[in-house]
Amino acid sequence: MLGRLMLAGAALTLTAATEPWRWTLPTGVQAPHVPADNLMSAAKVELGRRLFYDADLSADGTMACATCHEQHRAFADGNATHGGVHGDPGRRNVPGLANVAWMRTLTWGNPRLTSLELQAVVPVTGKTPVEMGMAGQEAEIARRLARDACYRTMFTRAFPDEGTIDFAHVVRALAAFERSLVSFDSPYDAWTRGDRTALSPDALKGAALFRRSCSSCHSGPLLSDGGFHKILPPSATDPGLREITSRPSDLGRFRTPSLRNVEITGPYFHDGSTKTMADAVRRHPRMSAIATSDLAALTTFMTGLTDRKFTRDERFSLPGEACGKRL
Repeated sequence: MLGRLMLAGAALTLTAATEPWRWTLPTGVQAPHVPADNLMSAAKVELGRRLFYDADLSADGTMACATCHEQHRAFADGNATHGGVHGDPGRRNVPGLANVAWMRTLTWGNPRLTSLELQAVVPVTGKTPVEMGMAGQEAEIARRLARDACYRTMFTRAFPDEGTIDFAHVVRALAAFERSLVSFDSPYDAWTRGDRTALSPDALKGAALFRRSCSSCHSGPLLSDGGFHKILPPSATDPGLREITSRPSDLGRFRTPSLRNVEITGPYFHDGSTKTMADAVRRHPRMSAIATSDLAALTTFMTGLTDRKFTRDERFSLPGEACGKRL
């Protein structure tokens, strides 16, 4: 009898872990691509959420993914750049993570990082610059996590066919959680769904200006074309896309950032060198001479891209408990 109960419990755990993820998306938004070897599940997302906030993924236990990606800033961090655990200066501005599951490439200057699984490795083990400082210490991450009985349970639920606590599974869980960071509930979204009161007259004037002057690059549901463009004069210390391609024409090119939640994801540009939305607009060559009234309307529209519910959604917040116990 006990054996049958244990088997039944295992079957329920397997079912919960492998049941297809149910996306909650507005009409017209298709579910993002998910790798066949890292299908979504509630258990995997739950594990990834806990890992996202766990500083044991860093060398000295002082930095988690959430240290640089703060929910109240739409998972940016408000600094020009963010230094690493060993005092290494940050190199580029921390981007927000809203709707990151739909992005074709995932960093300012590397078109080869096309999956969240690949990108998640970079801050943990990268060396240029060092961020979390765990290069060569992937086994130490597994050792730290395996000391926690709840983590052992969570890994088994998330990966029932394997259950292994290792860096590869940490990365897969982090990627699953990041795919769940969906943000389509701004006043702009409400307006596009038919609520004609969601944007003010000034914001609507700004929207018209945006369509004429900005939407060639800031396009589609992400408000980004995913391409690499040169806006600022090239820097002697950061060649941008040329660092990867070695093509002289790619000097100073960086990926177009999404403008979702742009009001709260500053400072702006790849180096965080611009503090305000207005100044960021003016630094675009085509917008340097924009009239003051037009600039005000445009920034009012951009403020309407902020999804306040996303910044407070408890599904994305620091978990208060795991395995039925408070953390």
